[in-house]
Amino acid sequence: MHDHSQCDHHKPANYNTAFAVGVSLNAIFVVLEISYGIATRSLSLLADAGHNVGDVLGLLMGWGAAFLATRPPTTRRTYGYRRSSILAALANSSLLLVAVGAIAWEAVQRLSEPVPVPGSIVMAIAGVGIVVNGGTALMFVRGRKDDLNIEGAYLHMLMDAIVAGGVVLAGLAMNLTHAAWIDPISSLAIVALIAMGSWKLLRRSFDLAIDAVPDAVDPTAVRAYLETRAGVQAVADLHIWGMSTTEIALTAHLVMPAGCNDDFVANLSHELIHEFGISHSTIQIDRDHSGCTLSV
Repeated sequence: MHDHSQCDHHKPANYNTAFAVGVSLNAIFVVLEISYGIATRSLSLLADAGHNVGDVLGLLMGWGAAFLATRPPTTRRTYGYRRSSILAALANSSLLLVAVGAIAWEAVQRLSEPVPVPGSIVMAIAGVGIVVNGGTALMFVRGRKDDLNIEGAYLHMLMDAIVAGGVVLAGLAMNLTHAAWIDPISSLAIVALIAMGSWKLLRRSFDLAIDAVPDAVDPTAVRAYLETRAGVQAVADLHIWGMSTTEIALTAHLVMPAGCNDDFVANLSHELIHEFGISHSTIQIDRDHSGCTLSV
């Protein structure tokens, strides 16, 4: 006997306004940083501008993915475009790591030939960055725990605000010491901070892209829970993966020699939602192990 139960998950929160404001403010700020970075020959400003360009693109990808995730399923795309949010998170983190590599190379080159940089201008521009990036991060703070796509936007904006604070300190140090090497060194520090923050996002989004069990779910606990249900002799072919950055799916074969009543699967699916946040479950009931082929 094969039973299937699906419960509609709540509609994802709408972050269109946050994305629109974030993209607009950061695009303007990028132009400002590039202009003053070129004029003052500040690698710190150009490094931060390069990162912000990546964030603007990342916000655009995240915004597009958030929109696509709301599109209805079709006969060809039976899950709709939910996984686009996973692809956006993966592309976003990959883009950041490529960008920081280029910045790190330029900073190392600059160490051999330091260029004097006006610290006061660097401090002023970076101060604007703290306000822009910090304000944008606050718009995503509520959704960061429930959506990896939103968490990516939040972390990048928060990281930018922190980095901008570091640039302010670098500008102050240059004003006090007149040491040209502070600019490339601070750029390398920025690169290290960005790389560390981006690596975790890359790992998590890559795991979702290859259908690994989401971090929010303990597969051992799910298996134990299913095995303790009345009448269940064994659990096989248990698979748990992310349909999107907000929705988790499960399929499983439950070996039940005595079978089950009509309400068993419906009640179990309801319990999986509340116990583990698994919003889409497909349960197959088997009288024996003959139908189980992909047991882990």
